[in-house]
Amino acid sequence: MLSSEDNDLLCRVSSGTPMGDLMREYWIPAFMASELPIHDSDPLRIRLLGENLIAFRDTSGRVGLLANACPHRGTSLYFARNEDWGIRCVYHGWKFDVSGACVDMPSEPAESNFRDKVRAIAYPCLERNGVVWTYMGLRTAPNLPPLPDLEPNMINQDQANVWTAMRECNYMQALEGDIDTSHLAYLHLGAIRPDEATPKSFNYYTVADRAPRYHVIDTDIGTMYGAYRPAEDDTYYYRFAQFLFPFFTMIPTNTLGVQVVVRAWVPLDDHHTMFWVMAAPATQRSTPGGVRTNAGGVTFVGSSPQARYEPNTSDWLGRWRLKDNWDNDYGMDRSVQRAGRDGGIIGSYTGIDGIYLQDQAVTESMGTIYQREREHLGTSDAMVIKTRRRLLRAARLRRDNGIVPPGVDDAKAYRVRSGGIILPRDVDWLDATADLRNAFVSHEIMNQAD
Repeated sequence: MLSSEDNDLLCRVSSGTPMGDLMREYWIPAFMASELPIHDSDPLRIRLLGENLIAFRDTSGRVGLLANACPHRGTSLYFARNEDWGIRCVYHGWKFDVSGACVDMPSEPAESNFRDKVRAIAYPCLERNGVVWTYMGLRTAPNLPPLPDLEPNMINQDQANVWTAMRECNYMQALEGDIDTSHLAYLHLGAIRPDEATPKSFNYYTVADRAPRYHVIDTDIGTMYGAYRPAEDDTYYYRFAQFLFPFFTMIPTNTLGVQVVVRAWVPLDDHHTMFWVMAAPATQRSTPGGVRTNAGGVTFVGSSPQARYEPNTSDWLGRWRLKDNWDNDYGMDRSVQRAGRDGGIIGSYTGIDGIYLQDQAVTESMGTIYQREREHLGTSDAMVIKTRRRLLRAARLRRDNGIVPPGVDDAKAYRVRSGGIILPRDVDWLDATADLRNAFVSHEIMNQAD
């Protein structure tokens, strides 16, 4: 368990907090490029790390991300006019470009140079494969850190699949679901008996032994587990997953060496998180299948097979909310749950439809920030414990000693993969998979998931 002080340090992300300032060292996925579909499109309200921001795409197509308040008298720039290479506050006509420079101040005398002394708070943005990234830290160009080499965000854009969903809880309890492998056998596969699973498949080994053993290590870029359970008499089924600073995960749902996927748990504030999936669709076991179209006819990739979205609204937390949520018990069907529990028809262990929604239900049900001093952690929580410690240590080292956190200046540290594999019991698990955990490589696969 964590002390209440450590829990607070881990979860609070506003500017001036140790974890919030750590996260500002990195490039952050801010929103999908398709959410600003055309030049001079309507401004977009964005919340990141507790800050209210306004995103816009100017006449040349460049993306700007400015503080919500006009630096003149604090009027919201959401109501501004996006026109002629800048965003113009409707109160007094002050106009700002994507860098935050004031390029017009028509309410001041023509001879005044006051506009040269005023800047809006602006964060640099970069677009890559449908994702707009922003940097909210202290560095300035040309000394900005590099974008991380996250493989699914760098492959051919036509092959990339990007989708998002908001989760109404702190980023850390949402992220911890991705690095907790033991829940797979219950939350997602709890209704399946071994004799109902495909023999010698990954799912078969999972439900045949629902208590995996663990190797958990620190890596250059975060933490990693190799969770294993018996497969055949001479083999183990291993699941490898990664945590990558500051909030990225790579889950083990497909075959190690083939799977190309990264997930991000981006804090909007202390109580809300934007969940991102970036993947090569052919490598996902459960490929998000739907799309949605806004009123302007612009298609958004952004739904799992089961997810149903509320219409996006213009408020700070109005994007990518699910219809199934706490207010309607996530669509839980007790009759389906009973069928799954009692055998016969293979139903759902939870009565909630779909793995993403099942994950959302359990993590949001903890409350917006769970008080971790109440926990009773077991051996299956080894990866969660190590990841918390790694984050806390990095935040303190930055705060107390000015040490730059892992990966900020090393884009190549993110060139890793995750996934499942069958290994002989007598091999070294780490050495045997070293090559397969390398990204941007075509691997000869030792075995394939069913």
